[in-house]
Amino acid sequence: MDQNVKQKVKDIFPPGDATDAREDLLVYGYDATGEERIPELVVFPHSPEQISAVLKLANEYGFPVTPRGAGSGFVGAAIPTHLGVVLSMTRMNRILEIDTDNLTALVEPGVITATFQQKVEEMGLFYPPDPASLKMSTLGGNVSTGAGGPRAVKYGVTRDYVLGLEVVLPTGEIINTGARTVKSVVGYDLTRLMVGSEGTLGVITKIRLRLLPKPETARTALAVFATVDSAAKTVSAIIRDKIIPRTLEFMDKSAVAAVEDYLHAGLPTEAAAILLIETDGIAAIADAELARIKDICVKMGAVKVDVAKNEAERETLWKVRRSISPAILRVRPSKINEDVTVPRSMIPALMKRLAELSERSGFPIINFGHAGDGNIHVNVMTDKKNKEEYERAKVAVDEVFDICLELGGTLSGEHGIGISKAPYIEKEIGGIGIELTKKLKAVFDPNNILNPGKIVPEEAAC
Repeated sequence: MDQNVKQKVKDIFPPGDATDAREDLLVYGYDATGEERIPELVVFPHSPEQISAVLKLANEYGFPVTPRGAGSGFVGAAIPTHLGVVLSMTRMNRILEIDTDNLTALVEPGVITATFQQKVEEMGLFYPPDPASLKMSTLGGNVSTGAGGPRAVKYGVTRDYVLGLEVVLPTGEIINTGARTVKSVVGYDLTRLMVGSEGTLGVITKIRLRLLPKPETARTALAVFATVDSAAKTVSAIIRDKIIPRTLEFMDKSAVAAVEDYLHAGLPTEAAAILLIETDGIAAIADAELARIKDICVKMGAVKVDVAKNEAERETLWKVRRSISPAILRVRPSKINEDVTVPRSMIPALMKRLAELSERSGFPIINFGHAGDGNIHVNVMTDKKNKEEYERAKVAVDEVFDICLELGGTLSGEHGIGISKAPYIEKEIGGIGIELTKKLKAVFDPNNILNPGKIVPEEAAC
């Protein structure tokens, strides 16, 4: 961007809402992948009209624009790979409405997920999507990446709660999709199209979310297994018994050991695997379901099943689960974290194949995640500073994806594609799928100015 164009963008915003100071630019050039590209300008919009003005200038002068939430994503979707302008949406952070009659809420994209959950729960309501990054991630980022979380097994993912959106299109027009109603089948479902599009088809400026009544209670248990296979098979056994728990989380031995070293929470480090299980609803039902699940775990070979006696013990168990990502970095300096998903019945086969890959490749592979819906976070542990080793680790990741697809799975359950998985996307959706994706992008963004280079491989970009 030349200085004249940069000034035109700055002029859209009041003082303090646009910056090209070097120390500020550094903050907005990376995400949780660890990759970084320093943008030329960062702006902090407060209205869709400001965003529209920026995008119109981008089309006129040909500079790229990258929308960004909190930067907690694992696929590089928020990295300004083509430099240009970063739109930081964090100052559009108002909860505009909570409608207790119709069980909906209207929010801006910069609202922190946990903040929103706490607010609606104070009113006796419930917003189920709960990504591990909920204390820092934004609702706009959750919508843009199609975020999930532990409670997805029972309640679904972010897309299941988005009723409508206000969106600024790449060419600057402002549209509204969906409706305030639970039912709406008017025209193509543009709302669903925007969810998970990673800021490539539009900039989300308002979100209409569906809410539920808050469950009366939750019951939590930790089941310890002597083998990975018995833990994995227990997941299918629980569902087969017609019980859908609130959460059904899996941690392998390496994950347990890493977290125990990190937190000193008294975890059973001798376990080959553990399941973190939760039921909810009316107290009598939650208790009854957990009792049935405990029996199933024992029949499937659980060494022991401990039930949290109070809220403090329950919170400790969830602290354990949410600490896995930072804890495993004590194993090796870097990780390649992939959120592959397979049918629940294929989890035992997935675990077996990953163990064989780890032994053959020489890389520690740490597995944990949302076993209840087949979404396993596979972490190939490596050292990114060792270029030769890192390249070999990426070859191992290629095989992880192949294994997943062979088992009838998908490359991403909740992280998205971004730049990290773009080279692999054709393996799943095929050449025709790539061509349709490119054409769709071209319809919305004819000049390829909005978050270019994401989702489809760069050489296939419009």
